Amino acid sequence: MKTGIRRIEEVAQGIRMFELAPLDGTRLPEYTPGAHIDVHLPTGIVRQYSLCGGPQQRDAYVIAVQHNAASRGGSRAMHALQVGDTLSIDGPRNHFPLANDARHSVLLAGGIGITPLLSMAERLAQTQASFELHYCVRSRERAAFLDRLDAPHLRGRCTLYIDDAPADARMDVARIVRDPLPGSHLYVCGPSGFMDYAFDTAKRAGWADRHLHREYFSAPAIDTRDNTPTARAFSVRLARSGKVVRVSEQETVVQALAAHGVCIETSCEQGVCGTCLTGVLAGDPEHRDLYLTNDERARNDQFLPCCSRSHTDELVLDL
Repeated sequence: MKTGIRRIEEVAQGIRMFELAPLDGTRLPEYTPGAHIDVHLPTGIVRQYSLCGGPQQRDAYVIAVQHNAASRGGSRAMHALQVGDTLSIDGPRNHFPLANDARHSVLLAGGIGITPLLSMAERLAQTQASFELHYCVRSRERAAFLDRLDAPHLRGRCTLYIDDAPADARMDVARIVRDPLPGSHLYVCGPSGFMDYAFDTAKRAGWADRHLHREYFSAPAIDTRDNTPTARAFSVRLARSGKVVRVSEQETVVQALAAHGVCIETSCEQGVCGTCLTGVLAGDPEHRDLYLTNDERARNDQFLPCCSRSHTDELVLDL
């Protein structure tokens, strides 16, 4: 879908909000809180950004992008855009939905991770559901959407924590997640280290895996400092045609298949978004994604070919 940038606003230090309106003036497809869109940038790369507009907004999609000097190019390209520029988008898709059976929702946001959780909080407030939102930032200048968080329907349900404030004003994850109420679900979004710490702390406090939800913005780099090989060659067999394709140490399954005329739709190419999810009929995948849950990985009946590999010499794919 072709969209035009209708408005750009600096909503916090280093964070810009973009309103993307369809060029043909049609109403946009509905989405549920936690959804994202794929944005095709002028540089040729595709990035995923959470939708953070109001739950009922249909005339434009709202995203927020934090400028990151160490990024792979997405934030830099977004921050170079101006009002009136056009962008192609796909979606929306939702791999981070609210659980329908939650009796209480605890939302933990770190930095730019507020974007999907803000929409979740507004929807939960709209439906008069039980929830609490905890938002951690390095400094108050980096806190986005404070006006929306202070709206009457969210006031008193959201707590802001500042890292450079006195100790008693900083986020205490252990206190927040201890003694979970029956039927509670925890949603976490932010830097990888923040999410890993929150999940580890919640598990120690007795939270069940199926009640823990998170969304990654990008995959962490693989640590190769011990010089351990990170990849081995293997083959994939396409069940429907019987075709066998060799995957070398230097390429992904997606790349190997594309070289043989078999194209799989991808987006993030980091195992984050789930776009390329593919069924596995035989073999033992080496899961390197951040999309599948531990239970889904244990079943070994699907994997993300943009990044995951194989423990066995061959994988049989449902292709």
